[in-house]
Amino acid sequence: MSAIIHREAVVGPDGKIEVSAPELQPGQRVSITIEPETAPETAPDANATSPEPSLYDLVKDLPGGRLFKTADEVDEYIRQERDSWDR
Repeated sequence: MSAIIHREAVVGPDGKIEVSAPELQPGQRVSITIEPETAPETAPDANATSPEPSLYDLVKDLPGGRLFKTADEVDEYIRQERDSWDR
């Protein structure tokens, strides 16, 4: 197995990345992983939609909202359910 070659690059305006590695042989196959250092600094387009909504967005947008507002309400509901089993 060969050594890993690390390079830093800047994405060009057209989205292309140019990397130079003279230690590699022409025609040699390589595997490339791109790991952005930071999130893009530009604000997201207001008209752009995310390909998949987050779980938070799905739950938040459910009709009727949340059934319980606090943990105490959840505890009380569970307590009442358990009490009903004993009858």
